[in-house]
Formats: sequence, structure tokens, C-alpha cells
Amino acid sequence: MSADSPTSLRKRLTANIAFLFPDLPFLDRIDAAKAAGFDKVECHFPYHFPVELLQQRLSRAGVEMTGLNTAPGDVAAGEWGMAAAPGREAEFERDFDQALHYARSLEARVIHVMAAVVADGERERARATYVRNLRKAADKAEPHGIKLLLEPLNVRDKPGYLVTRSDDIAGIIEEIGAPNVKLLFDIYHVQIMEGDLTTRLRRHAPIIGHVQLAAVPSRAEPDEGEVNPGHVFEVLQEIGYDGLIGLEYKPRGDTSAGLAWIDKFIRSRSH
Repeated sequence: MSADSPTSLRKRLTANIAFLFPDLPFLDRIDAAKAAGFDKVECHFPYHFPVELLQQRLSRAGVEMTGLNTAPGDVAAGEWGMAAAPGREAEFERDFDQALHYARSLEARVIHVMAAVVADGERERARATYVRNLRKAADKAEPHGIKLLLEPLNVRDKPGYLVTRSDDIAGIIEEIGAPNVKLLFDIYHVQIMEGDLTTRLRRHAPIIGHVQLAAVPSRAEPDEGEVNPGHVFEVLQEIGYDGLIGLEYKPRGDTSAGLAWIDKFIRSRSH
């Protein structure tokens, strides 16, 4: 990791409470994360709860909300974001304004702007819609110091999603041309779709705004599978990434018990 001690790793981890502590009601996951040693959480969609209630629960627990997603749309109908949905620009603007309000109120630093599931014949038009919507959204977020994150999703978990590769996101970010639009480098998705993690972390270092971690292929705790988290952390140090690392994985069992991987990793790096 960074030039400081391995124990500083834990301070850079943010618990994704959309996935972690799944046996608890959403709001209680904030307290569970604190009890497990986190002072930062991120989530997907907090919009079922008034922002004032979220503020109270975060403040009471002494936990910071670091990031959230724009609303997905009608999940039952297969939707997964609106930013790249042609003809639905007004709905995207509504959803983004909601996300920006929550992010500002909760002092979250980043918003993951979800693209859309798109039919094959609509992909070119959808990409153009995505770029236009993101330019407007970036202008809205910039005065508040909020970064927008774009994440490629793998085709196994989200068939039809507009963007599936980090290399494609890099091209979109260049086209948008806004300094507060960044790549969400999710190790799980990039490994499934592209592999070659070391090269891609180095290549995209200037535009990486957030990193997320999970095992591949299980999406469980990152102490199993085909990705070596120690090597990933070394490369992040090499490229100068000093931001947060989101734990967006599906626990094998009890979340708190599964977090033992962190202490094991820290001990291994201390010797």
C-alpha cells in the first residue's frame, strides 16, 4: 500500500454495506461496520431512507459514508441505471439530482453513475447519451468537490450493460473531458472481463478514482481465488494510488468472522 505501515491499510478500507452484514437491516449495518472496526462505509442505493435518518445513524455510530450509486431504475424489469438510456434523459436527471442531494448531505465523496442495460442495436446511441448526460452531471457535481465514478460490469453478472471493460471507460472519460469523472476500478469485474490487472492498473492510474475488491470468481472474501490481493496492493502503492478501497464482496458466512482475512494479511505484511 502507501509508504506508511501495513496497519494503515484498515483505515483505507470502506465497508460496502450493500453486500456486507446481509443478515441485518440496512441501517443496522452501519453500527455493525463500526463494531467490526470500520469508520467508513459505502453503499449502493440508500434512497429508501430519509437523508436525515441516515445522517443520524452515521453520526451516532461515528461512521463516514464515502460513496453511493445513482438509482438503478426498475430492477424487476431488468434496468440497471439510466445514464445511457436514450430518451430517458429527464429520468436520469431526476435520479442524479437525488444522488447529488444525498451525497452532499452525507458528505460522500463519490457517486457511481450507473450506465444502463442496452439492447445490441442501441449501443452506439446509448454511448452518445451516456457522454452527454455525464458532462452535465459532472458540471453539477464539480462545485461540491464530488467525483463521478464510471464502472465497467462483467457480462456474467450484468448481461447487456453498456460498458464492460476498463479500457472502454478510459476512452469515455477522455471524451467527456471533465476532471471529476473517474474510473471505478473493481478488481472483480476487471479480472473477469480483461485480466492483466497489473498492466491495467498502471495504464489507468491517472484516472482511477476508487478501487473495489472481491475474490474471483466467487466474489467472496479476497483471500481465495485467482487474484493475489497482496500483489494488487503493491501495484496500487507503485502507481501512487492513495484513495479508498471498497470491500464489495459477498461474505461466505458471518461477515465479522470473515473479516479475519484483513488481520491475517496485515500480519503477513508486517514480517
